[in-house]
Order: sequence, then structure tokens, then C-alpha cells
Amino acid sequence: MTSRQASHADSWYTGNAGQLNREMSGWLQGVNPSPEDEFSPPVPGTKAVIAPHAGYSYSGPAAAWAYKSIDTTGITRVFVLGPSHHVYLDGCALTQCTQYETPLGVLPIDVETTQELKRTGHFTEMDIQTDEDEHSIEMHLPYVRKVFEGKDISIVPVLVGAINYDKELSYGRLLAPYLARDDTLFVISSDFCHWGTRFQYTFYYPKPPPSSVAPIRLSQSGPSPASLREHPIHASITALDHEAMELLTLPPFTASQAHHDFADYLARTKNTICGRHPIGVLLGALSALEQQGKSPKIKWVRYEQSSACITIKDSSVSYASAFVTF
Repeated sequence: MTSRQASHADSWYTGNAGQLNREMSGWLQGVNPSPEDEFSPPVPGTKAVIAPHAGYSYSGPAAAWAYKSIDTTGITRVFVLGPSHHVYLDGCALTQCTQYETPLGVLPIDVETTQELKRTGHFTEMDIQTDEDEHSIEMHLPYVRKVFEGKDISIVPVLVGAINYDKELSYGRLLAPYLARDDTLFVISSDFCHWGTRFQYTFYYPKPPPSSVAPIRLSQSGPSPASLREHPIHASITALDHEAMELLTLPPFTASQAHHDFADYLARTKNTICGRHPIGVLLGALSALEQQGKSPKIKWVRYEQSSACITIKDSSVSYASAFVTF
């Protein structure tokens, strides 16, 4: 039996089980939607969630909105799709471990499903170093263990590389039959905009879109535009992220339309949504299920920023949470 250690415990989140449990309980209890949100968790039939993967002090409260939406009834298997931050991968990779450790207890790997996917010939395997270096999957494990507390579940971690649109469709088709099963939930790991010079991304809308005024890149060496007084950087980031969230809202769009428009949006804005490829794989799977008569819905329920950027010297990361039903 091979275990993946909780390698980011005591740095990205507390490794103390009691404290971690109390923190997550508090964040989940803090999910109090207003009537206009049209969100009454848990949501029966939730098939997937999109949630952030930053340190819990930053994104733990936002992630709670996704996890609160999950109706755990009948779920015995959870796929966790996370982007690769440390190794270049032109495909998707599976774990070689048989269990993942968390401070709240172990999560067994669904080895049978992992082997089934490996036999397709379209998946490689992570070595243990890559597995334990990557945080995008690990940051969801305590929440998975928490919301499925006392339940017998297994997980299928999938590391998603820098794949193109066609490969997102291809992997989506491969995973669609699993997503369709009543006993299976998907977790899609993604932060949204990483803004600031430290991320080499300073995209700015001088006026809120839609607008005839073209976006610009802010520079430390150039003068600050006068529009910053009326439309601060953090408001531009909010507008930029909400463009993506609106494109990724089903309905009014279909999954196939959303996937195409999201790819165009990323090409146009270069928004640093680190889980864009796991989101693309999800849209590929939902597109395949649409062709089988399913009518997927994606609803966004939370948006936050790590800080409010005012000047070019500032930086922030955005966090958004959503749930998916059929």
C-alpha cells in the first residue's frame, strides 16, 4: 500500500486535525446565501463543483460555498481534477498511490477505476515526487474528507496538463461516462485571475466591459491612467473574472458553446485562470453528455479576491465557486 503524504499540511493549511475540522466547520456554517442568490444548499443531484485551491487562509471560506452545495447522498467516488503547476504535461496523469493522507483521515484511491483509465492508453502516471509537490489536488482533500465524514468513499485524482481545446474535448469524452454515474462526483480545482507584476499579468479595463475603450497592460514604468480613479484595478479584475463566469454559466449557454467561448476569451484576455484546462475537460465531458440528452447547469455561487488591488505594486488572486447539476 502506497500513501501520498499530506505534504502541504502545516504550511498551506493546519496539520492539526481538531483545528482544521473547526476551521472548515466554521466556513461551511458561514455559507448563508441571501434569497436573491437562488441557492439553497445542499443541492440535490450536484454532479460537480468548481472550487479554488489556494492556502486555506485565503480561499478556504470561498471553497466552502462549493462544498456546501454537495448532496452526498449515494456518492461513493470523487474524481479530483487539478492543474499541473510544477511539471509540463501535454496530457493527463494518474496517481500510483493507493491512498492519500489528510489530517482528517485517509482517502483510498479507486484503484480499479485508475487502472481502467490507464488501460485506455491516454493517461500517464505521476511519480511520487510530482504527486506530493502538486497542491492543486491536495487542497481539496480535507474538504472532501470533511463533507463525506463517516461515509465510505474513494477518490480518483487526475493531474491535467497544458492541453489544447481538442484534447480537453477528448479527455472530456473519456471521463463523461464516469461523470454520468449516480455514484460519482467531480471536483474541478481552479483559482481565477492571478493579477500583478509578480504574476506577469497586469491586464486592465479602463472602462467596465462591454466598452469601446480597449483594455491595456499596466506598467510600473509608465504613467497611471486617469481611469484608475473611477475604475480601480480590483474592479477591472472583478469584471474580467465575471466575463468568464458568465460564459461558464449554463444555461443560457450550452456546455459546447461555453467551451468554445471560454477558449476564445482566454485567447483574447490571457486571464491567468490556472485551472482553465480542468474546466475545459469538464466542459468537454458535459458537451458529450449533452449529445446524450443531458441538460447540464452550472451556477456560480461565490466570488472573492485575496486583496483589493489599487496600484500596479499590488497583487491578488481571485477565487470562484460553482456547482454543476444535470
